[in-house]
Amino acid sequence: MWSLRSRRRLIAAVGAVLALAPTACSAATGGGRPTLNIGNAAHKRIALITGVKSDPFYITMACAAEAEARTLDMNLSVYGSEQWDASAQRAVIDSVGASRPDGLLISPVDGDALTPSLRQLQAAGTKIGLVDTTVNDPSVGITRASSDNEAGGVLAALAVAKQMGDQGSVLVISVKPGVTTTDARIKGFNEEMAAHHPRITVLPTLYDNDQPATAAAQVQSTLAAHPDLRGVFAGNTNTGRGIATGLKQVGKQGVVKVVGFDAEPDEIAALRAGTIQVLVAQDPAAIGTQAVDQLAAAFEGRPVLKEIDTAMAAIAKDDLDNPRFAKYLYRTGC
Repeated sequence: MWSLRSRRRLIAAVGAVLALAPTACSAATGGGRPTLNIGNAAHKRIALITGVKSDPFYITMACAAEAEARTLDMNLSVYGSEQWDASAQRAVIDSVGASRPDGLLISPVDGDALTPSLRQLQAAGTKIGLVDTTVNDPSVGITRASSDNEAGGVLAALAVAKQMGDQGSVLVISVKPGVTTTDARIKGFNEEMAAHHPRITVLPTLYDNDQPATAAAQVQSTLAAHPDLRGVFAGNTNTGRGIATGLKQVGKQGVVKVVGFDAEPDEIAALRAGTIQVLVAQDPAAIGTQAVDQLAAAFEGRPVLKEIDTAMAAIAKDDLDNPRFAKYLYRTGC
């Protein structure tokens, strides 16, 4: 087991399964959440705006947030756009903001482009919590709940290096620059490779704009240009799905080792089939639950945890039926 209490305190080598414990920055990530006095939180209207409404990661987060809101007698509505796009999400923010919710949880799809809209909403009195992704302006949001994505990138680097026999070329494909979570994953991955894996050549990062077909074409063209390609790190869900498809189409599944991020159903199917070897999975339900708890604390005038890091786990095929890892497998509905 590895701990994320420090991003660089990795206290064991990658094994078949690597579970990540919650960080010490939040008591809410320990053995139980604090008891809430819901007197001032009850009946508050809160909204959750996800990155992409059809993404199983966000569906899992939303289901947990809705359940927690019901427990606290708060009214939660969930919104999201069809694509990972700042303009589309800005329109959702403006529409939700017009109803003046008491609280807003949001996964911003861009670290800067949405900040003016969020500042305006915050100035009007809405308490904002950032979930999964964040913005670069530290004044936005009373709480930020996320996985430690940089440490997740380190974990992915260690996993793919092990799969590759610590030699050959490796490729990173991700969604687009400027997304805080995926940028952090790439940073952790590249720093780990540069520091500890001299026989692995890291090729320039490619971006697929969250389009699986693009990721499939990118891995195929890279394989043609670099026959020594032995590993790929997929920075997000759709990218992992596209890479798995691309390798299967050219008969390289299992030959080119793939470490994906997240654990949505198509990725789980690829893991079972051997197209993906390891998935670094988050706990989106914990993110949704704990973010709702922090809004409740703010409504009641109690201390709010500004930073919450939730657990992750590296999952191999043999771990899929282990109940210990069930919470890391994403859902397609409540």
